[in-house]
Amino acid sequence: MSAKARAAGLSSKSVRQIVLGIAIALGVVVVAGGVVWTVNCPCETTPGFVLLGDAHEEPVDDWSFANDVSLCAIQIGIWGRPHSVNVNCMATPEGELFISCSVGENKYWCPRVGDDHPGRLRLDGVVYPVVLNREMDPAMLDHVWASRIRKLQKPAVQARQPGGGGEPPPLDTPRPESWWTFRVESRG
Repeated sequence: MSAKARAAGLSSKSVRQIVLGIAIALGVVVVAGGVVWTVNCPCETTPGFVLLGDAHEEPVDDWSFANDVSLCAIQIGIWGRPHSVNVNCMATPEGELFISCSVGENKYWCPRVGDDHPGRLRLDGVVYPVVLNREMDPAMLDHVWASRIRKLQKPAVQARQPGGGGEPPPLDTPRPESWWTFRVESRG
């Protein structure tokens, strides 16, 4: 074998090692980024993956405590993978829980929630197994909207809204037609 052929073989081996090293480094960065994303998101308006937190398996009949939580997170399965987002949640005076979705038809996740859609809800670091159903009854929508507006009167809750820190909406704010809400019930 000539010296030229040996040199070409060595440089080809070196190139393969460099490419392999770059591929491994890229793989480590992707895995580490996925772990950071899973642990920290959903964050603000960035969706997340799996909701982490203390598991609460007992059924919840009265969700009134949710009105003391400034922001909730919901995780649903979309096409076989977890998808989580931050949402407003509000309990009615009767203790029923709903999540809020402004302009639902334009959101990624809202139109993908089917009947009796299983999910996970995180409130104050505690994760609850739940079932979601879109509420369509106009009278109930108005009732839930009024619960949402009452909850937004709390300064800590209002501060977490987009552009937070502003004045809460007036109690007589009408419900937009584009507003969607989902009934949340314990699953178990």
